[in-house]
Amino acid sequence: MLRRISTKLVLAVLLAVVLPFVAFAFFIDEQMAGRLTRHVVQQALLGLVKDLAGQIDYFVDERRQDLEQWAGAPHIQDALDDYLTEKGQARLELERRGKSPLSTQLTWNAEALARLTRREVSSATYDFGLGNRWQATHEFNRTMDIKVVYDLLLLVSSDGRLVTCSSRYPRGPVLGQDYLERLFVFDFGTLDWYRRARGEFEGAVAEPFVRVDQHVSPFHLGPDPEAGALDPAWNYQLGFAVPVKDPDTGEVRGVLYALVNWKHVQDLVSTEVVTDAFRGHVREDREPSPYAWLWAEDADTILAHRERELYGKRVSAELGLPQLTQAVLEDEDGSGLYPEYTFGGEKKNAAFHRCRASLADGFGWVVGVGINNDDIFATADELRALLLGGTAVVLVLAVCLTLFIARRTTAPVRELQRHARRVAEGDLDARIEIRSRDELGALAEDFNRMTSELKAQRERIVKAEKDAAWREMARQIAHDIKNPLTPITLSLDLLERARRDQHQDSEEILARTMGLMRRQVENLREIANDFYEFTGGRKAHPVAVDVGALLEEVLHLHDAWAVERGVAVQREGASARVWADLGKLRRVLVNLVSNALQAMPEGGSLLVATSVQDGRVWITIRDTGTGIAAEARAHLFEPYFTTKSEGTGLGLAIARRAIEEMGGEIELVAAPDGVGT
Repeated sequence: MLRRISTKLVLAVLLAVVLPFVAFAFFIDEQMAGRLTRHVVQQALLGLVKDLAGQIDYFVDERRQDLEQWAGAPHIQDALDDYLTEKGQARLELERRGKSPLSTQLTWNAEALARLTRREVSSATYDFGLGNRWQATHEFNRTMDIKVVYDLLLLVSSDGRLVTCSSRYPRGPVLGQDYLERLFVFDFGTLDWYRRARGEFEGAVAEPFVRVDQHVSPFHLGPDPEAGALDPAWNYQLGFAVPVKDPDTGEVRGVLYALVNWKHVQDLVSTEVVTDAFRGHVREDREPSPYAWLWAEDADTILAHRERELYGKRVSAELGLPQLTQAVLEDEDGSGLYPEYTFGGEKKNAAFHRCRASLADGFGWVVGVGINNDDIFATADELRALLLGGTAVVLVLAVCLTLFIARRTTAPVRELQRHARRVAEGDLDARIEIRSRDELGALAEDFNRMTSELKAQRERIVKAEKDAAWREMARQIAHDIKNPLTPITLSLDLLERARRDQHQDSEEILARTMGLMRRQVENLREIANDFYEFTGGRKAHPVAVDVGALLEEVLHLHDAWAVERGVAVQREGASARVWADLGKLRRVLVNLVSNALQAMPEGGSLLVATSVQDGRVWITIRDTGTGIAAEARAHLFEPYFTTKSEGTGLGLAIARRAIEEMGGEIELVAAPDGVGT
């Protein structure tokens, strides 16, 4: 019989669990490894190249915005004015001295600029001061320190000569005088970007933003002498130029030119974001293979690459990957996936995206990001191994577990479960009928013994709790009643002695004794009412209560006390209606407001606010008093616990019971600024 059940269960588990699991494992392996993984990686590649292209376009836009802003700056116009004025004055003076006007002036400009930058002299010591031209140089230097990306900033006049320029390396030393002299002597009117910015080509107008693609500039500064070894990308530059126009006539008075180091573009392409995006695809001990590159607008010339020796290489000819160039040129959207290819002995997948076209103030560069196929399928390979191992383990465990379960009858287990549920619901009279002497029978016997012990223990605990509660209540009542009785007894003794001795103030002593007895009787009545309220003596009578009006009433009752203690009362929030016992709610609020005023003997601020959130009315009472210690805060709502030298310690316990009986909640929290409660 057991053998037949075992066989049936094994077959059932194989058919119902193991075989579907095996089929599912192979399906997941096929879909995850072959399709889903590749699709996810390709979408990630497309997103990365689009983001990188956007960052490069933003980099170019920043250069355009910088130059346009500087071209309109007053100190640029003033520098051009000074140049034209100083040029004429310098020629007259130098001719008077018998020197070559142009060459001598340009050499003098370079020397003055270098010495001013080194702060060796002030501009006022020169016969022909640089004036606003020095101010422009100062602004250029400051801008280079802030922006970092610029190697050189030039302001060229309408005659093709240098007006002024930046005079030091970015955040580095002053440029050499020989280099500055070369700039001042150079005829910029022969350069293409200058002529395009001035509109000097036949039939052309001045271009508002001229861009010079990656090149080795004749004005390249060379390595900073304080920078040490540099990336080879520092040897390449980008150029940007804008015309400087007369604000009144619109005539082009000069050209503002910025030389940007290519290293900053290479850094954008070499961002670690590309690698980090695929870090979860490989093991933690491996570095992901993805990296980005940048091609020229022709989609064939490498401009930026992690391997610097590939700068300027032709993708189709020198790298032997014409299919990649063709994929970009044939794509009309400017974004897509390269066909799978092999580079450096590794099969790769890659995506591309074109930057903004040259007609739209961009360079039209092609950004690419590639990843090795080994990285694409690394997760899939791990999943495949996990699935195969998991399938084998599940198969073995399923067969073993089925054989084990077949040796047991399920009926005692279900009966045990049913009785355990009854016990969980509170029925400790549940008992299991013992039908066997095996492990299940022993378990049933232990279960019965456990429920019997639980029932007896619960009865003992309930009795002990009741006895303790009554003893504690009797002790507290005796203590609270004894306190008023003591002054009553002493006053009666005093009255009796005065009457016996026929003291002349016996009538006054009688009056004081009667007054004291009345006060103590009221105190006893209040103690009795507190205990009656705490035990739930009066049933709630809920009605519709206007919380705002009730708070105004409670605060009005305490007006005199608040004025006496110098407490500023502030009421905030709109009114709202709740369903509650008016008397109990009033007593709770009176208790809380009284506690707040008692906590501020030297004055302070009392805030009472109401708000409605999620259909519930929130009442906040906050004081700036002495506050409550953290160790006392956890016990404040417990009966008989008080931090005062007088009182029963039932006020907040009664408040909590009253609020909870009306379906509400009360909570004591520390003030956010640590002041008050």
